[in-house]
Amino acid sequence: MKKTSWYSKAYMSVALGFLYLPILVLIVFSFNESKSRGVFTGFTLDWYVKLFHNEMILSALFNTLVIAAIASVVATVIGTLAAIGINGMKKWAKSLVMNVTYLPIINPEIVTGVSMLLLFVFIRDKFNVDMELGFFTLLLAHITFCTPYVILNVLPKLRQMDKHTFEAAQDLGCSPAQAIWKVVIPEIMPGIMAGFLMAFTYSIDDFIISYFVSGPTSQTLPIAIYSMTRRKVSPQINALSTIIFVVVLLVLLGSNIVEARREKRLNRKEED
Repeated sequence: MKKTSWYSKAYMSVALGFLYLPILVLIVFSFNESKSRGVFTGFTLDWYVKLFHNEMILSALFNTLVIAAIASVVATVIGTLAAIGINGMKKWAKSLVMNVTYLPIINPEIVTGVSMLLLFVFIRDKFNVDMELGFFTLLLAHITFCTPYVILNVLPKLRQMDKHTFEAAQDLGCSPAQAIWKVVIPEIMPGIMAGFLMAFTYSIDDFIISYFVSGPTSQTLPIAIYSMTRRKVSPQINALSTIIFVVVLLVLLGSNIVEARREKRLNRKEED
C-alpha cells in the first residue's frame, strides 16, 4: 500500500508540475525588469502599467468581456430551457437531440469557424442582409458554441430532481411557467451557474472560431494577443495572462465557496 501511495503522489506531483509550472514561470516573468524570456534581471511593475495604457489591448479586452457576458447569458437562458425540454422527451427523441447537441463540441473548431463564416456570407449575399463580419457575427457564433456546454451542465441536475416535484407544484396551483421558475430553476441552479461559467470561460478563450467570424473593427483578446506574438512576445502579454489567470482563479474559488455554503444550508434544513 505504501508503494502504491508513493507512486500515486509522485504521479500527481509530476502531472501538477506540467500543468502549473508554465503558469508559474509566466507569472514570475511578468514582473521581470528586462524583456528577456530566460533571465530574470529584477522586479518591476512597469509591464502592468504599460498594459493599462495599451489602447489595442484595452479595446480587445472590452470587446471580449462584452461578447462573453452577453453570449454566456443568452446561451445560459437558451441552454437551460433546452435542457428542461430535452429532459421531458421520450428516450429515443432525447438520444437523437443529445447526439445533435454533442456535435458542436466534438466537431473541430476550424470546421465550425469556416462553416459559420460561409453561413454569414451566404445570408448576406442571398438575402441582401447587411451582415458584415464584426461584433454581431462574433456574438452569434459565441452563443452557438456556448449553448451545448450549458445543456450538458444542466441536464445532470435535472436527472437528479424528483420527477414528481414539477407535477406537485402544478397540483398546488402553479402554472407550468411558475412551476419552472419557482421549483425547477432553484433546484438546478448549481448546474445553471456551472454552465454559465463554462460558457463565459470558453467565450473568452476562443480563438479559432472568432478568427474566422470577426472583422477588422471587432478584435477579441486572443486575436489581439496572437497578432502581438507574431511580431515578438512582449512582457505585457505575460502581465495580461497573469491578470486573466488570477481573475479566473478568484471566480472559481468564489463559485466553490458559494456552492459549499449552499450545500451546508441544504444539509441543515434536512437535519431540522
